[in-house]
Amino acid sequence: MAALVSHSLAKENNDKASENSTIQVIGGHGTNSYSNNSSCQRLSANVVTKKIEDAIMKNLDVETLSSTSNIFRVADFGCGVGSNTINSMQDLLLIVEKKYISQCPTSSQMPEFQVIFNDQFTNDFNTLFTYLPQDKQYLVASVPGSFHNQVLPKSSLHLAHCSYSLHWLSRLPKELRDERSPAWNKGKIHYTSAPPEVLMAYATQFAEDLDNFLSARGREMVSGGMIVIVGSSIPDGMPYSQVVNGIMYDCMGSILMDMVKTGSISEADVDAFNLPIYACPPGEFIEGVERNGLFSIEVIELMNPAPWLKGPIDIPVFVKHVRAAMEGMFSNHFPSKAIDELFDHLVLKLSDISQQLESCYRDGLQLFAILKRK
Repeated sequence: MAALVSHSLAKENNDKASENSTIQVIGGHGTNSYSNNSSCQRLSANVVTKKIEDAIMKNLDVETLSSTSNIFRVADFGCGVGSNTINSMQDLLLIVEKKYISQCPTSSQMPEFQVIFNDQFTNDFNTLFTYLPQDKQYLVASVPGSFHNQVLPKSSLHLAHCSYSLHWLSRLPKELRDERSPAWNKGKIHYTSAPPEVLMAYATQFAEDLDNFLSARGREMVSGGMIVIVGSSIPDGMPYSQVVNGIMYDCMGSILMDMVKTGSISEADVDAFNLPIYACPPGEFIEGVERNGLFSIEVIELMNPAPWLKGPIDIPVFVKHVRAAMEGMFSNHFPSKAIDELFDHLVLKLSDISQQLESCYRDGLQLFAILKRK
């Protein structure tokens, strides 16, 4: 009876998660907070700063954009918590100012800048705003809500930024929860090393999410506006089991199944849990943008997200960064006492296979794209 009740509750919880997969990083300033454990994300974002500048200087027509309004509006979609989003927005504004000076040298007045920070309703915006500089030269607003929907007024946005956020699925594919489906992902928590039907379910959901994201931005953005996208990817045709994150997800699943054997959690809980994360290959991304039809692709390439990382991976630091971003997904599904056990065992398990991790493919795991509103 207890097993049946546990299975029923797990199914009910996962049904709710599948309808709207809410991702929440750890807020505040604590030891495990995202604000204190997101330096890797910032370093990865820094890799593309010069490329963003080149793209804006070449493709953004600020003279035309400013002809109808003296307000230039920039938004960060999936901003999270901490200084990363603040720094990214300030970098963008400096580049836009440089483009204004270059393209409009006779103009006596710089436009008024407004920065919009967007993330889920559960995001810790209070902590985020503590990182704003006192001498900022721009207006600020937060707009909570899923970026898969329209969150800003029509034709109000000039420049959008989305870094390491698109890989979070809006919902889990329903096939993963159906025991009669070939995509039922029993005993696993991700598409890594799973049957091809599981991968297809993830890819189909991502394609739907990408279309919704682009359609929403298309309504919000003025003609000629641009989107900067940076995020997780993988070369076309490469199995995800060949990269560090894929191996880590397999390890997480293995640890959870070991915890089933010790009675910490139930097998039904594991079977009902899947990570809503998809690393889109560039080919699928291009197909999605072209199918949507609202944006042209000005730049797209795969990059090494961590070119500075030459030696061994610091496993404890790596896991702390992972936990800051992902703990909420596990704590919403599993008992709170199981969370420490999971991440403590993850440090040990990854340390045992550190040589395998160091030999993984690393080069083309970051997608960089510049899209322009038609």
